[in-house]
Amino acid sequence: MGLNKQIRNIVGYLKMTSAQKFYWQVLTLGNISSFTLLYTIAGWFPGFLVFFTLTYSIVGAYDLTLSKHTLNRLYPVLAYFRYFFESIRTEVQQYFIANNTEEMPFNREQRDLVYRRAKSVTDTIPFGTQRDLMQTNYQSIWHSLAPKTIKDESKHVTVGGRQCSKPYKASRLNISAMSYGSLSAEAIEAMNLGAGAGGFYHNTGEGGVSSYHLKHGGDLVWQIGTGLFGCRNEDGRFNPVMFAKTAQLAQVKMIEIKLSQGAKPGHGGVLPKAKITDEIAQIRGVSKEEDCVSPAINPECNSPFELLSFVSQLRELSGGKPIGIKLCVGNPAEFLCLGKAMLESNIYLDFITVDGAEGGTGAAPVEFSNRLGMTCLEGTYFVHQALVGLGLRKHIRVISAGKTASGFDMLNKVAFGADIVNAARTFMMSLGCIQSRQCDTNMCPTGVATQDKNRSKAIDIEVKGKRVTSFHHHTLNSFFELLGSMGLDDVSQLTYNMIKRRTPNGMLESNTHTVPELNDSQLTQDNITGMWLTWWNQASSDTFYVNDIAPLVPPELAVKQIF
Repeated sequence: MGLNKQIRNIVGYLKMTSAQKFYWQVLTLGNISSFTLLYTIAGWFPGFLVFFTLTYSIVGAYDLTLSKHTLNRLYPVLAYFRYFFESIRTEVQQYFIANNTEEMPFNREQRDLVYRRAKSVTDTIPFGTQRDLMQTNYQSIWHSLAPKTIKDESKHVTVGGRQCSKPYKASRLNISAMSYGSLSAEAIEAMNLGAGAGGFYHNTGEGGVSSYHLKHGGDLVWQIGTGLFGCRNEDGRFNPVMFAKTAQLAQVKMIEIKLSQGAKPGHGGVLPKAKITDEIAQIRGVSKEEDCVSPAINPECNSPFELLSFVSQLRELSGGKPIGIKLCVGNPAEFLCLGKAMLESNIYLDFITVDGAEGGTGAAPVEFSNRLGMTCLEGTYFVHQALVGLGLRKHIRVISAGKTASGFDMLNKVAFGADIVNAARTFMMSLGCIQSRQCDTNMCPTGVATQDKNRSKAIDIEVKGKRVTSFHHHTLNSFFELLGSMGLDDVSQLTYNMIKRRTPNGMLESNTHTVPELNDSQLTQDNITGMWLTWWNQASSDTFYVNDIAPLVPPELAVKQIF
């Protein structure tokens, strides 16, 4: 029996992983050797060796017997090295491995451009481009031998249709929706300070209007999210008295109803309870004992007519200020449901903010972030064309809210139909954000996206406010200079076919789209064909939902349907 037991022990030892074998060697030979040296040799080394072998033995014993992780059981102690390197993987990738043009969502070249413009230092690059100009889908524009200067009257946009009594003159570039709660108080203050100094607006995000938004006097767009934070009763329904009190503030210039956002369309929002302070709970009207969850749908906007009735109510309560919506475009027919409702009710939106499926500052489930919704450019083009086809484009401004780091990013969105561009993450970078992607952990290393005062107090509001203004100024100037280099002197002269892209065979072609351009009011006439006709026939003003059963075929493939 003794021999068999010894044989089984030997076999069991041979079947161990190398880390398990090493642990038993440390536990036995290592401890015996270290204690022997401790009593025979003077100096610090034997003591250090005893400390090492004992610590290794205790941690390893826990891993082998109590740990719930398979890796720890199979690789005692050594598994922690994997966890450590995994925890710094993003930083190692960013600082030592990735080149200047390959990171996502913003590569090193884009981040450097934002940092340089925010600090008002040189933003030029030496020795030529690092981009592959022959890459498939690489976008570019053609310059003119007769460059011009953009007219001053084209540098701003008036928002407010014929039903709006208090229109607002907006900059072409503004701060997109980011809530107090998602961002720190100091970050909100610095952004609003910069917006006030630079003459552009600051969207509050769905978290409501806080004292930090109001402190420095910058123009605000108040976003009313699906949670109705800042204007809700205890049961979560709309409170008109609370809304009117805030909406009539002189600093609040426009109201934006959020239907969905690009980071997680169809999902709603979540502010982790770790980031909910007493102040945030009071501003939003929620409990701090659980995650603050915004529903996927606005309780006041269950149908196109309900939405427009809500728009009319908000316009009256605000004293006639511009009222718009924000959404990430999904099924095109569902947007046309809203278009039909506007025509039938004669109630128009003043602006539509189009968010892109590329996502933004909001943390989101992977599947929602990666697989839902149209991209910013696709959504902007569709909304612009739909409004033209409805005959409403002259009444409604289009705001494109997506990934914007440069003047060309702005130009691209305007070419696809936007009047105004909103940016979020790059304004965070102008405050010092380093794209560490810790926004949902309350552990932001730069104090921007956290409620930890020990971190956020590091933000110098005066200095960072100037950097917000500087980034806006230089990016906007770059946009206007690019337009001028094309021989244009008015932003409205830019069209999407002026953007060229590289085809797989290396040739240049003007931008194309799955659906064709529309003429003014064409959707209301009998001369539409293809997907526009399908979507228009599917759309109903009574409901938002349309079953997505129509096949979408790219025109360049010229695919024939076989019935």
